[in-house]
Amino acid sequence: MRVAVAGATGNIGTLTVAALERDGHDVVRISRSLGIDLVTGEGLDAALNSVESVVDVTNGPAGDRAQAVAYFGTATRNLLAAEHRAGVRHHVLLSIAGTDRIEGNAHYAGKREQESIVSTGPLPWTIVPATQFHDFAATVTSWTEHDGVATIAPLLVQPIAPADVADILAEIAVGDPHGRYVDVAGPQTQDLVDMARRTNQARGHAVRLVPTWSALFGPEWAGNVLLPAEDARIATTTFDDWLTQQR
Repeated sequence: MRVAVAGATGNIGTLTVAALERDGHDVVRISRSLGIDLVTGEGLDAALNSVESVVDVTNGPAGDRAQAVAYFGTATRNLLAAEHRAGVRHHVLLSIAGTDRIEGNAHYAGKREQESIVSTGPLPWTIVPATQFHDFAATVTSWTEHDGVATIAPLLVQPIAPADVADILAEIAVGDPHGRYVDVAGPQTQDLVDMARRTNQARGHAVRLVPTWSALFGPEWAGNVLLPAEDARIATTTFDDWLTQQR
């Protein structure tokens, strides 16, 4: 099958491309760095020629709520319109588990806009809500680190390996549309502070962690907010398994 991956040069995009190609599919890479721009629409029609399915794993630039909603809205509408012109039969969107539980976060607002456009759009679709990735904790500390010290919120998460997410997306892309898919998550709940400590230690990065709520992750993120629904699809790779690959 000929499948396009939007956001193909990013972390999940690269892994999704690899998973599809491993299974023998013809993959079209969509990325601004490759001359295909979702915001302007440049290059989309040519890229989607003969494509049967599209996987959207794009990420938006950092910004406020209005900027996130505008970016995801524009990019998604342009992509869906080009897919419709090309006769694409299935649009697969990677989203985040629990986007409806957090109102104040700009990125979540953008993802809700994206989900709304896809679910009311012209194409058969599947939305795949995933929990945070195994590398999320170290990413958060990289945002806040200064002079060897990083703040991090004591979040409860059930992280999933990026490669497992990619495998699930590749599987869904070549199958029938599901509408809203069940949450996909890793096999174990984790404390984000402990995850950050262990990941940075495995990577040989020395940083002192200060657990605290902040403007980025306030108390509204506490408890089970980020955990998957009870009917979630559980991937097999544990955080410990993933951590061994970081050494």
